Amino acid sequence: MARVGESDRAVAMPRLDDLLRHPEDLDKIVGLKAEYTRKKAAVDAQLREGLRDQLANVQRSLSALTEGQRQVSKTRDELQGIDRLCAESQDSVDDFSQIDQLAKVQRNFEATLAMKKGLENFSADLAEVENLLRKDDEDLEDQPNLLRAHMQISRLRDFRDEAMDQIRRAQDPSSEDTLADYFQGLDNVIDWFDDHLGTLCMNLIPLVQTDNSSMVVRLAVVVMNEEKNDETVRALQEAQKDHQDLAGRFKSMNVGPKTVRGYKEKFLKAIELYAQNQFETTQEEFMNDPDGLEKSFRWFFNDLFTVQQGMQSLMPKKWKIYKTYTDIYHRMMHDRLIEMVNDPGLPSDNLLAILQWREKYYKKMNKLGWKATDLGFDILDNREPDLIRRWQSVIINAVEEWMNTITETDRKALTERIPDSLDTNAEGYFRTRTLPDMWRMLHEQVTASSSSSRSDLLEGIMDAMFRLLKARQVAWQTLIEEECAMYKAPGGDQLDGLQLLQDWLVAVANDQIACIDDNDETGQFGYLTRFRRDIEQYVDPKYMASRAIPELDALRDGYVDLSTFCLAQLVEVIFAVDLRTTIPDFFTQKWYGDYAVKRITSTFDDYMTDYSPVLHPSLTDILIEELSDELLVKYLSSVRNKGVKFRRHTDPYTDKFKDDVLTVFAFFQKYPDSFAGTIKQKWRLVDWLVRLLEAEKGPPVVTVYEDFKNEYWDLQLSWVETVLRTRDDFERSMVSAVKARAAELSVERGMETLMSRIR
Repeated sequence: MARVGESDRAVAMPRLDDLLRHPEDLDKIVGLKAEYTRKKAAVDAQLREGLRDQLANVQRSLSALTEGQRQVSKTRDELQGIDRLCAESQDSVDDFSQIDQLAKVQRNFEATLAMKKGLENFSADLAEVENLLRKDDEDLEDQPNLLRAHMQISRLRDFRDEAMDQIRRAQDPSSEDTLADYFQGLDNVIDWFDDHLGTLCMNLIPLVQTDNSSMVVRLAVVVMNEEKNDETVRALQEAQKDHQDLAGRFKSMNVGPKTVRGYKEKFLKAIELYAQNQFETTQEEFMNDPDGLEKSFRWFFNDLFTVQQGMQSLMPKKWKIYKTYTDIYHRMMHDRLIEMVNDPGLPSDNLLAILQWREKYYKKMNKLGWKATDLGFDILDNREPDLIRRWQSVIINAVEEWMNTITETDRKALTERIPDSLDTNAEGYFRTRTLPDMWRMLHEQVTASSSSSRSDLLEGIMDAMFRLLKARQVAWQTLIEEECAMYKAPGGDQLDGLQLLQDWLVAVANDQIACIDDNDETGQFGYLTRFRRDIEQYVDPKYMASRAIPELDALRDGYVDLSTFCLAQLVEVIFAVDLRTTIPDFFTQKWYGDYAVKRITSTFDDYMTDYSPVLHPSLTDILIEELSDELLVKYLSSVRNKGVKFRRHTDPYTDKFKDDVLTVFAFFQKYPDSFAGTIKQKWRLVDWLVRLLEAEKGPPVVTVYEDFKNEYWDLQLSWVETVLRTRDDFERSMVSAVKARAAELSVERGMETLMSRIR
């Protein structure tokens, strides 16, 4: 059957949908058909050959069964013939009954004499055995009288069993009790002998190691003879059970040992007890020192090596003593390990040591000549994947517990506005207190996990760490969004704790930069880069390339996004609280005589003065751009303010727009990189607003809209309509014309612009 399996693999063909992907592949059909036909013929030939072999085996087996049945029938016929001859002989011989009676009397007389002699000599024989055992007490390592004592005890036991059997058949309870008392001393001698034999069995390995071959052979002789006696007793018991009448007619079936003594079973039990004592010592050492498991189990393989090299030639071949020892030791190894791994309180270091031990164990057993298939069941019941997950869960649970504790600490400090809950680094930037602790904990767990020396164990833990780090980013964003929402809602400017919330937003933003702040020139690297260097020296390069690096890149992007999100929330809170009453005045009549933009930029200036020293420098430009974007969005969206109406010929709105823009530029020019790079360009949107207000009705308005839409593809039509409705000369035809043109326009989509936020 194995040949068929090999053939299956040899003729394996690719799937047709893989071969016929393109129209020109249809030309391959003829060749493929021929190839499949040839392969099928090869498989059919192999199957036919295998079938012939199986049929031949079945035929031989049937022939053997038929021959066995014939031999059984022949034996039964011969036994019936013997029985018939015995019956006929009784009829053919004159006076057979008298002769038979005299023969029975003679046999009974001889048996009575033998029984009488045995009873008379019993005490002396017992004393002789006691003397032999007493001498062996003085030399338990050699026991020169072992075989002689065993022979004498066996004879006395057989005699006692025969005597007790006869008295039971006589159904004389009083005599049976008397006889039992008479033989009572034999039990003590048997126990004495068994103690000697047990001592030898428990020291069998040391006897072989000290080259005491004579003692080992004599022990084997004793156990082998007892095994034969037990086999005889069991056979007699089976015969008496199945053929009681026939068995009772044969004297040879009623003499000899009467009970199973079980010395072979005791011998095997002694092997197990000897190993059990060492297993218990090893387990105790292992619980105190998980790293010393291999050293602690050195005796295990030394014992098997001793049996392999020194004991096999001293024991009966049919015992297969090396296989016997191996099976017992392997089973005990399995039971002991399973007992430990089933203990929910087993420390993770010990569990890891057991996982590592499995591979070492089978390598050592292979050196002793045993393959894993020879040993049968697996020492861990093939639970290695579950145990790996269990070990990983110990580390993962510890990391999760740390993360939950850190998250709860931050959440409580932020939501309860606990004073002095933030920290500053050496440069004076705001930071949370928990960030260094979190990365230190991850570093320690990676180091602890690396002790497994198995990348597969570490990789599962890395996956969990990546998951927890991403979850922490999400948790931060959710918490910050919830806390800021209270201030952005109506009445939020009346809430306390605003400044501490803003400090937290800056600190969290700084934390994200600390995670990714790498400086090759100074050799200072962020937490994420250090974390990557921690893990890449332990995990498989394939895992690093396929899983770890994409996860690390995603984390890096997440830190950038979260940092930007914090600053965006800071800006939204500033507008919601500090500028809540200012924005509604834009473009109303109050706007013309007010300096609202100046008040806004003054507020910006105050915040930048306060937070620039405690904000990471790389975030300054981001904060400035967020302030500019939010102001521009609010500014352009103010066309929806109540009471806005641009009177094209009487109101000086164009001059006011110009003053506002110049005021904005005056502030943002303090940050030239951001101003020149993006801010100045974005504020050109105000010019488009003015052009929509200034354009003449009819085609000019449509032209302005079309040019605007071509430059800003995500320009919202609803906002354009709102702007047009603020003109004092508004007519519905203006909106209709713009909508009609919008329906005809097809602009190319690109990156989102600020106009996507203005609706």
